[in-house]
Amino acid sequence: MIKVGFVGWRGMVGSVLMQRMVEESDFALFEPVFFSTSQVGKNGPEILQQKTLLHDAYSTHDLFEMDMILSCQGGTFTEDIYPKLKKMGWHGHWIDAASTLRMTDDAVIVLDPINQKTIDEAYNRGNKTWVGGNCTVSLMLLAIHGLIKENLIQWVSSMTYQAASGAGAQNMRELIIQMGELNSSVKTELADPQSDILKVDQKILSTMHSSSFSTKNFSVPLAGNLIPWIDQDLNDGRSKEEWKGQVESNKILNGSYDPINVDGLCVRIGAMRSHSQALTIKLNKRLNIEEINELIDSGNQWVNLIPNSREYSIKKLSPAAVSGKLDIAVGRVRMLNLEDNIISAFTVGDQLLWGAAEPLRRILRILINKAQSS
Repeated sequence: MIKVGFVGWRGMVGSVLMQRMVEESDFALFEPVFFSTSQVGKNGPEILQQKTLLHDAYSTHDLFEMDMILSCQGGTFTEDIYPKLKKMGWHGHWIDAASTLRMTDDAVIVLDPINQKTIDEAYNRGNKTWVGGNCTVSLMLLAIHGLIKENLIQWVSSMTYQAASGAGAQNMRELIIQMGELNSSVKTELADPQSDILKVDQKILSTMHSSSFSTKNFSVPLAGNLIPWIDQDLNDGRSKEEWKGQVESNKILNGSYDPINVDGLCVRIGAMRSHSQALTIKLNKRLNIEEINELIDSGNQWVNLIPNSREYSIKKLSPAAVSGKLDIAVGRVRMLNLEDNIISAFTVGDQLLWGAAEPLRRILRILINKAQSS
């Protein structure tokens, strides 16, 4: 039976992955082996009513025995272990949530509803490295898949509103702590309906700027605020997160669809989970709004087209509405009053599902099915 090693399965993305694999009965298809960096020898998760034991994630000898390795452990682990295994002559499949290997020549960024053809061709060539893409890139491509399939897009400007979950579990905790600190600072005033709201606002602002305010992870306040920069400074006016929009989108599309120009700004907001994006899209030809809506809605089975009305938008087109779901909500679709053939769209998707765990789960299942049928 195929042996699959899991590393980083207890983290945020890994936990969502495990939940989805249980829901889809994936563990019945192979023998899972669980690795740990800190609890070697202890009991692992119970799978199919069978107990498991945790192996050493730094033991290249044990990892070498795996037919496939799926890592959600992070880039530092990949940088350490992946080249060691390759040097030892390991020929298994490496599946990774980290960004470390995304742009290497021998890695395929996996998003099979979009690039199944590319995945198939790479597998037939003997490719063994499969990497999950940037969360906002994957969510955006799924949202506008229907337009991509018809080669209708000239360029996309994506303005992202990214949740704390994209920065990690500790950042999510810090956001909640910040919320609590802000509330506590004005608890007395809030209890009095007649209190001066401007004084409440001033006190909130003073709390945000105080040296005791919890900003260890974000460096600045996120609760009651936003952060207009995500990831490294590339020293050309762009953040690395913005750079990924162009290069990762077109690596995913390469071999399946024509390239498109992608650029925009990436912003962190005080949502807990699920990323939002305001898209401005230049089409290659004139279509009426009904045709555009129909194409978007038919892009793939996960797109959920939200009617462009206030009622539907505020109830169904938000992080709170889609978190924990595989749906990719797309709404606010309309012709912009600019030059011809420019439309707007607003899309929201769960960063931990289609933005992270789901593409990994699906490529693992694809690889197992291919291995078992060969």
